[in-house]
Amino acid sequence: MENNKIKKEINDVVNNNLKALEQLFPSAVKDGQLDIKALKEELGDFEEVGIERYELNWAGKQNAKKVVQQGIGNKTLKFVEKDSKNADTTENIYIEGDNLEVLKLLRQNYYNSIKMIYIDPPYNTGNDFVYKDKDIMPKKDSDEAEGFINEVGEKLEKNPKSTNRYHANWLNMMYPRLKLARDLLTDDGVIFISIDDNEQANLKRLCDEIFGEENNIGNIAWRRFNSQANVGIFAKIKDTILIYSKNKDLLSFGRLPLSEKAKKEYQYRDEKGIYARRPCIDSVRGKNRFNVKLPNGNILTGPWILNEEEFIELEKRNLIHWPQNGGNPMRKIYLEEAIKKGQISSDFWDSEYGNNKTSAEEIKKLFNIRIFDFSKPLKLLFNLISLGMSNKNDIILDFFSGSATTAHAVMQLNSEDNGNRKYIMVQLPETTDEKSEAFKAGYKNIAEIGKERIRRAGEKIKQEIDEYNSNLKLGEEPKKVPDIGFKVFKVDDTNIKWYDLENFNEESQYSFDDPDSLDFVLGSNDIDIVYEIMLRQNDVPLSERSEVLTDIGNRTYLCASTYLICLETEITEKMVEKLALLEPLPIKFVFRDSAFKDNISLKDETFRKLRSLIERNSGESKISYRVEFI
Repeated sequence: MENNKIKKEINDVVNNNLKALEQLFPSAVKDGQLDIKALKEELGDFEEVGIERYELNWAGKQNAKKVVQQGIGNKTLKFVEKDSKNADTTENIYIEGDNLEVLKLLRQNYYNSIKMIYIDPPYNTGNDFVYKDKDIMPKKDSDEAEGFINEVGEKLEKNPKSTNRYHANWLNMMYPRLKLARDLLTDDGVIFISIDDNEQANLKRLCDEIFGEENNIGNIAWRRFNSQANVGIFAKIKDTILIYSKNKDLLSFGRLPLSEKAKKEYQYRDEKGIYARRPCIDSVRGKNRFNVKLPNGNILTGPWILNEEEFIELEKRNLIHWPQNGGNPMRKIYLEEAIKKGQISSDFWDSEYGNNKTSAEEIKKLFNIRIFDFSKPLKLLFNLISLGMSNKNDIILDFFSGSATTAHAVMQLNSEDNGNRKYIMVQLPETTDEKSEAFKAGYKNIAEIGKERIRRAGEKIKQEIDEYNSNLKLGEEPKKVPDIGFKVFKVDDTNIKWYDLENFNEESQYSFDDPDSLDFVLGSNDIDIVYEIMLRQNDVPLSERSEVLTDIGNRTYLCASTYLICLETEITEKMVEKLALLEPLPIKFVFRDSAFKDNISLKDETFRKLRSLIERNSGESKISYRVEFI
C-alpha cells in the first residue's frame, strides 16, 4: 500500500510538471504526452527536415488501420426470435453488440449496399464512455498511472480529459468504424455524423482522410438547445453535423420540405398562382452578358445568371416578374412547384428542426417517464433522411443507435409518404445506471430501451393510421401501415468450426481439412447455422427469409430463393436428384461434410452428379453455381 502511495505521489508531480510545461509551450504537449522534438523546436533546436506531409497523426493510428483489415474471427450474429417483431415479413434489423464486430460481420453481404448512414457517437466530453478495442493500443506505463487497467472483454471505459491519449483513445475508436462504414455505403451514398466542439476538428480531418476532402458535402450547425445559459465565456448551444459522400460526382442529394418560414416569401400572385421572386442578375454568380430592354425603355446588360436563350424562353412563358419601379427583372418561382421540389438546405438549422427538449418530450410520451437523456429529435432525423435518402426504398444504418430515434423516424416517414425505407440499428447493450428511471422501469441496458421504443412507436403509428382510415371521406385514399417490425440479432460466438479451406478442383468445389470432425458447435440450432452461412455470402440481407424444403428433408433450407443449405445428417442419391430439379436453380449448394461419412463415394460424385442432372434437365451446357461442404 505504501509503495502505491509513493507511486501516486510521483505521478502527481510528473503530471503537474507536464501541465506547467503545457502552459509555457502548448505545442510540446500533445494529448497529455511530451513531444521532445516539438519542445526542442520551441527552444530553437531544429532537426534537419525529412519528409513532411499534411495529415492527422495520433498514438495508435497504425494499429487502428490494422484492425480494419482483421477478419471477423470466431464471431457471428445469432437470431433472437423472442425479441423480434413480425420476423417473417419485416425488412428491418436491430443488432446488439460491439459495433466494430458488427460492421465487420456486415461487410461481406452489405458491401456497397447502404444508401445513408447516420451516427451520433460519444462526443468525448471527458464524461463519456468510449469503446476500448483491445487490438488497437498496446498497454503503456501511462495506463497504470491513470488507473486504466482494462479487464478482459470490457468494451467501454471512461475517457476523462486528464488521461494521456485522451484524443487518441477517441480517434482509435472512430477510425476503424468509419473506415468500415465507407465500405458499406453505396457509390452514391452519404454519411451524417453528429459531434460537438470537443472532437469536431479531429473528426473533420479524420473524415477528410477516409472519405476524401473533396467529398465533404457540408457541415450543418444545429441549435440543439433552445434556451441559453448565461454561463462561461461562450454559451454552447450547437452541435455540428458533418456530411460526407462516398463519391460526390455520383451523389443524388435530396431537398428539405418547404418550411413555414420559406412559404412566407411567396407574396406575389398572378393568374397561375402564388409565387416568389428570384434574381436573374448577380454580380457573383452571373457570367452572361446580353441586352434586355425594360418596360421603361432602359437597357440592362447583366451579368445574368441565365443565358440569353433561357431568359427569352422564360419571358415567353410569362415566368419573368417585371418590377413596377423599373428595377431588375426577376424569375417567378411558384409555391406549388416549390413545395413539390422542396428547398435546398442551408448549413444552419435552428430550433425549427427540433432540439433536446423536444426529443426528451417525444420519448416521455412513449414511455410515460424520462427514460433516455440526450437523444436526437425526430424532426432532425426526418430532415436528414430527406437529404440523404432520395429513394424511398433505400437502407439507412445507425451503428450508435442509442434510443433508436433513427428507426422511429424511418417508420414515421414511411407512414407519411408510403415509403419502404429500411433500417439497420446497432447498439452495444451498455448497462443503465441503477439510479436511473430506465433501470427502475426494468430496462437494464440501452439496447432494451431502443427495442422497446421501436415497438411502442410502431404500434402508435399503426393506431394513428387505423384511426385515420376509419374516418375516411368519400374519394379519399386510405393510408397503409408501414413495416413496423424488426429482426433482432446478437453478436455471439460462431456455430460452425471453420477449418482451412482446401481447393479440390477448378469447378469451385470445396471441403474442409478434417472431414471426420464435428461440423457444428454443440448447442447450435439450424437457424443460427443458416444465418451464419448466409452472413458469409455476398449481397444477401439479413432480412431475407428461408423456407424448409420438406419434400427433400426437414433440415434443408432455401434462402433468398438462391441459396440451398442442406443440414441433413445423411445425404442420399435420391435427395441429390431432387435438388437438381429445383426451379429456379439455386446459385449455391451447401452440404454438411459429415453427412457423407457413410457414403464417401457419393460425396466425390455429388458435384459432378448435380452438374450432369441440372444440365440435362435445363438443356444448357454452361450453368453457374457452386457446391460447398461444411
